[in-house]
Amino acid sequence: MPRPKTFDETEVLDKAVALFWKQGYHSTSMQHLVDALGINRASLYNTYGDKRSLFDKALERYRISNQKGMEEFLAGRTSVKQGLKELFEVAIGKSDGPSTEKGCFVVNTTTELLPGDPEILKALSENKTAIERIFENYLSKGVQNGEISKTLDTKAFASLLFTQYNGIKVLSKISRNRQELSDSVSLMLGILDG
Repeated sequence: MPRPKTFDETEVLDKAVALFWKQGYHSTSMQHLVDALGINRASLYNTYGDKRSLFDKALERYRISNQKGMEEFLAGRTSVKQGLKELFEVAIGKSDGPSTEKGCFVVNTTTELLPGDPEILKALSENKTAIERIFENYLSKGVQNGEISKTLDTKAFASLLFTQYNGIKVLSKISRNRQELSDSVSLMLGILDG
């Protein structure tokens, strides 16, 4: 008879996200995981499989949480232009803090594991599609309420927003110049004025 689990799988997975996010996939050993997650090696293998399986589950958890957080953030803002501005301000604000040296988990995974990993490529492509869909739906709301011109190509602009948002995450690892990042966001969002 298998022994019952004595740990919270969600909490352990959140710790795995934090560790992989901080150290990356290749620099995280099974021993690092055992130490950080607070469970023994056998339980780790029995519950999550190997390191790669745990990484895939951690990345999926992060992606779902990130997408949900973005949707909820934007849903709470009726002005589409203001909502986008605030979303980017939050992203830029995070680039001021000491924790930003770890960047964004999805961006880090992209630069560490691509090209060459078809499963990661699929997961990250799905993430890109999901985030762009969130942006496109939000922009469409602005078109419907008359805040944004009907001539705006919402699909193309959603792609631009995704690129800029992730660019901020990359630049935050090398530069803490908040004003420079804010200026580039203002220039981009200025397109919505006309």
